[in-house]
Amino acid sequence: MIEMLQHEFQRPFGNHVLVFSIILAIILISPVLLKRLRIPGIIGLILSGLLVGPHGLNLIEKNAAIDLFSTIGLLYIMFIAGLELDINEFRKNRNKSLVFGSLTFLLPLIVGFPVCYYLLGFDFWASLLTSSMFSTHTLVAYPIVSRLGVSKNRAVAITVGGTILTDTAVLLLLAIILSSSKGSIGPAFWIQLIAALAVFTVIMFYVIPRIAAWFFKKLESERHSHYIFVLLVVFIAAFLAEMAGVEPIIGAFVSGLVLNRLIPHTSVLMNRIEFIGNALFIPFFLISVGMLVDLGVLLNGPAALVIAAVLTAVALLGKWLAALTTKIIYSFSSEEGNLIFGLSSSHAAATLAVILVGFREGLLDENILNGTIILILVTCVVASFVTERSGKALVRTKDTDIVVNKVDNAYPRQILLPLANLQNFNKLLEFGSLIRDKIGADTISVLSVVPNNEEAELNLQKARNTLRNLANEALTYEQNVNLIATIDHNVPVGIARTARETGADLIVMGWPQRQGIISKLIGDGLDSIVQHTHKTTAFCHFVLPLSNHKQIKVLIPPLAELEIGFLQWFTVTGRLGVELSTPITFYCDELTGQALRQCYQKTGSSAKVSYETLEVWDSFIKSNNRFATTDLLLVIGSRRGAASYHSMLDNLPERIERVCENNSRIVLFPEQQRVDYVNERYKDVDGEPLARGIETMNRIGKGVSSFFKKTE
Repeated sequence: MIEMLQHEFQRPFGNHVLVFSIILAIILISPVLLKRLRIPGIIGLILSGLLVGPHGLNLIEKNAAIDLFSTIGLLYIMFIAGLELDINEFRKNRNKSLVFGSLTFLLPLIVGFPVCYYLLGFDFWASLLTSSMFSTHTLVAYPIVSRLGVSKNRAVAITVGGTILTDTAVLLLLAIILSSSKGSIGPAFWIQLIAALAVFTVIMFYVIPRIAAWFFKKLESERHSHYIFVLLVVFIAAFLAEMAGVEPIIGAFVSGLVLNRLIPHTSVLMNRIEFIGNALFIPFFLISVGMLVDLGVLLNGPAALVIAAVLTAVALLGKWLAALTTKIIYSFSSEEGNLIFGLSSSHAAATLAVILVGFREGLLDENILNGTIILILVTCVVASFVTERSGKALVRTKDTDIVVNKVDNAYPRQILLPLANLQNFNKLLEFGSLIRDKIGADTISVLSVVPNNEEAELNLQKARNTLRNLANEALTYEQNVNLIATIDHNVPVGIARTARETGADLIVMGWPQRQGIISKLIGDGLDSIVQHTHKTTAFCHFVLPLSNHKQIKVLIPPLAELEIGFLQWFTVTGRLGVELSTPITFYCDELTGQALRQCYQKTGSSAKVSYETLEVWDSFIKSNNRFATTDLLLVIGSRRGAASYHSMLDNLPERIERVCENNSRIVLFPEQQRVDYVNERYKDVDGEPLARGIETMNRIGKGVSSFFKKTE
């Protein structure tokens, strides 16, 4: 028995079932763990492959099966890249997109080639291939502009359109480089290439669309066949591209462009394509890339680190020059120019595909492959940071009067009250009754989410009985309530789903309990609830009856007036002040205070309000001497990626609880713009680590400055 176990677990593992199990475990666990460190999923999977690969723990070796899945994943990445491009947006801004696409392709190439050839000493074809990699970009930071509500900006539109041109040009250049490096270039090569590409183009853009349209129409009910057909098109296109003398990834990319119009981005088929790709094929490819990485090369001397630093710097410089030139040509604002740079500076899927092909063909060495991995990590973080900063700057230019003019009718109409603790129910119901819209009926829904397990039906019946008893208590507030009991595998998902079904515009919940380490890792708690829904969500803890509070203190982060949920929490706060006859003090910066004053002037509210300018938001939370036990503290939070989001808002309820343990408190997350991700693989990429470091340096600078001022 022991000998058998020793044989099975001898490294590298030879049992295919065990190898596949390890890879599935990596795909399952790696994103969950690394997203807590703000490490992009694409980098996390590559690092995991490095850990278990030949240059790490040597648990898995490269074999035919790994290579097959890796190839499928590579083709799948390029297929989705073509499928997700917005062709209609490209057509609207095609002239500007063509100019930007040409610039973002040529300038990084022009800058990169001399650096690679003369400074780094690469040969001609390696220099040309590496510099062509600088021209690609992946719209990793697009979710940020979607969250901020500036996705319709002209700068975003031409950047998205330019992606089509630059990626297509890079892939065609890749085919020429590979053929030329083998010495097969000449007049005969060009004639053969042009003829083969012409045949390939006719088949892909004339024959395939007609076959696909006919297939989807005739077999409309055969949903599973649709996905198989799409896969067939992808691999036939890859094969035809190879027969035409170019790389298979070009065929996969073209197949995405061809099927783009036939597969709506919100369709069931698109969901299946992305689900299977993101769940299996693409992670398999990224893990296999990690198995190629040899960190030992980086430790052999400074050469590898110098190459990585130079590649990263040149990649960012080339994209910055393209964005700057576009800004000058079209007289864009500085914010729009920075936004173009932020969106186009991140390198991910296409970059990895180009470099990996060059590595497999022997044109590029391990130093360039390792340097590219570092380049991807750095550019993704820098791009998301620049995009967030410039996007927020664009949001600031919006006229706040447009928001203020909508203030008349912002009371919550539908309130969802998820039930967790019966002891807090009365206070939460009282709070909901005070702030609800008095005109509507049945505006409060009480929800109980039952886990979907073997006892689900029994627990569901118990939940319904509990809700019926609570309905009688609701009558004391002269409030009819809707009672909802539902089953779901995940409580936060169940709450978010019910909020959509009932049309709730405000979710009121009890104060969250402290999370264990497992809950924090898998996101089963407050963060999960907040991120699963874009609705206004309030977490409440009332030490005293609401009527016993002497003052309401509202703590507001900068730029909160730019959120679409601003008017709702403004009306909720004003209603509380009027109903409880309690004065309200707003702690905010000057711009937010100005917006609040405009709102109160327009509404003519009778609430007694005052304002205190708050310069250092974070230090205010830490000073508990500002709050009396009769104060009701209302803290306005922000979801990650929103205009008013700041790293100081992380773990806000826990920090508020530590400082104001004896105070009644509400942490409210305003409604946020819904996010349409270009690709789910990049939704966890943000500039938070970089932003956090910059904020820390700013705080240190302020602290040192204040110290010298005091000593003077």
